Amino acid sequence: MKTLSNAVQTAKHLVFSKFPNCEAAFLAGSVVRGEATATSDLDIVVFDLSVSVSYRESFFYAGWPVEWYVHNLKSYQSYYESDCKRARPSLPKMISEGLVLQNNGVADTLKVEAKALLRSGPEKWGEETIRVKRYFLTDVLEDFIGATGGEELFCASALAEKLHEFVLRTNGQWIGASKWIVRALRNYDSDLATEFITVFDHYYKTREKEAVIKLVDQVLAPFGGRLFEGFSLGK
Repeated sequence: MKTLSNAVQTAKHLVFSKFPNCEAAFLAGSVVRGEATATSDLDIVVFDLSVSVSYRESFFYAGWPVEWYVHNLKSYQSYYESDCKRARPSLPKMISEGLVLQNNGVADTLKVEAKALLRSGPEKWGEETIRVKRYFLTDVLEDFIGATGGEELFCASALAEKLHEFVLRTNGQWIGASKWIVRALRNYDSDLATEFITVFDHYYKTREKEAVIKLVDQVLAPFGGRLFEGFSLGK
């Protein structure tokens, strides 16, 4: 049975069998958050000084699908930098929320560092970045408005992703991808997340676009609304 206790026991056994002397190891993901589903895996982050190059590996172990992230005590920093640049802090989040499986004295320090990074938020967007993002959000919105048939479905998907990015980044928040879009919105504003879900769910059920268009215009309004006339890049 895939319970938390079973997950922890399995993860500990796996870590001990592969990296018995590792500096630290963490179990993260939906199992730890109490959000496990039938397809949930074990997300395990390992820090071991014997590892020269970081790697990620997927495999099955004791009936569990496992996502295995292995680092040394320096290599993970480049992943932090990459995560911060894209504003999706996957690795810091796993470490900050993870259950400690193994600790040779560095687990607490790694957690403190990860939590501090998450609290600091992503790099703030400047006025020019907001202007460019506003233009491309407008562009996708106009495509969505004009599209018909199957094309509009994919325009709606692109619009949802760009809209959530614009909302969160203009408010100094981390963003998400796939299911993490909703989670990132909820972490910022649960009411907004509910509205976001309701509006797009209504569109997908009815193909009525008005509520989606209204939501995008509401988000853009404080920044001057839709942008087309006068926009240029590289001029």
